[in-house]
Amino acid sequence: MEKAVFHNHLCNDLIPFWNKMKDNENGGFYGYADQNGTADKSSVKGAILNSRILWFYSEAYRLLNESELLEMATHAYDFLADYCFDSRYGGVFWSVNADGSPYDDTKHTYNQAFAIYALSAYYQASGRKNALTLAYSLYHTIEDKCRDADGYLEAFNREFSPVSNDKLSENGVMAERTMNTLLHVLEAYTELYKADSFSEVGNSIKEIMRLFKEKVYNYDKKICDVFFDINYKSLIDLESYGHDIEASWLIDRGCAVLGDADCHNEMLPIINDLAEGAYLNGIDNEYKAMNNERENDSINRTKVWWVQAESVTGFYNAYQNNPAKTEYLHIAEQIWEYITNHVIDKNSGEWFENIEADNTVKPDQALVHAWKCPYHNGRMCIEMIKRL
Repeated sequence: MEKAVFHNHLCNDLIPFWNKMKDNENGGFYGYADQNGTADKSSVKGAILNSRILWFYSEAYRLLNESELLEMATHAYDFLADYCFDSRYGGVFWSVNADGSPYDDTKHTYNQAFAIYALSAYYQASGRKNALTLAYSLYHTIEDKCRDADGYLEAFNREFSPVSNDKLSENGVMAERTMNTLLHVLEAYTELYKADSFSEVGNSIKEIMRLFKEKVYNYDKKICDVFFDINYKSLIDLESYGHDIEASWLIDRGCAVLGDADCHNEMLPIINDLAEGAYLNGIDNEYKAMNNERENDSINRTKVWWVQAESVTGFYNAYQNNPAKTEYLHIAEQIWEYITNHVIDKNSGEWFENIEADNTVKPDQALVHAWKCPYHNGRMCIEMIKRL
């Protein structure tokens, strides 16, 4: 793998594609584009999508130092700040209409976390204190309204009364706690701590590490369980390969940003085992790409775009931690080759969302929607440019 290849993909494919999604009339970015990259200008705009776009342009600017990227980040920031925040009850809406009026006023911890992540990155890119102020307002919202004594909760109505967690529950279960939300609260707090080094946020990071160690990580299977009831009882035998390799490097990064050697030493066995488990159990040996997940004894061999992106970063991170394990380097290289040959849409420069188990691409897959964003693949490029 060469640094220039990731640089070229970021600059010549991903950034130009997402530049076309800018909504100059209503602000923010279009919430949907079809398989041809044609935007639906009337589509609902998810706050998660807008936050991830804000993060993407902020980090791309910090890497490339091109003023146009900061301008795009500011465009995303203005929309998030002006339309996605609830001035009455606090927090960030799940989604808004094309014109910025509220569409789905659900308040989800996962959503608040991604706004913190984006605002913290934008503050570091722009130096605008109001972005940091908004990030801290959401930090306190999560800590005051989105958790109990045992950890973080999931979904709430506009007034922050708990509601069913249908937005982040899958596989036939309805979870009261999820590994996914906890992981991205960790990611958000890591970026906030990196931006400002506030000790209270550092303590929250340590608490999340404890929850991973004591509640989420399954020592027998060497995986993170995914869906839980309120008492952290796992609801399903599910191994999410993408989340495990993503957790491996995000936990590692959290420890590094925190700068706590004791915390890192405690978490290192989990960091290493998650990467090893994903490598041993998740790789499709025929295509040299990462399968989606295992539920009970059934493996879902769909190649999901974000799973491939996190696998390149995660396995390269595992190789950096364990240079003798060259198999991690080789699989990162092979997955990137698979992405290049099969996942990147040669017409648009963006990625197909799913490749079927037989390695075919179903037609009519949207290139942009509430969950389809430049966060995973853009981050992979940014991380690999920094690391190589």
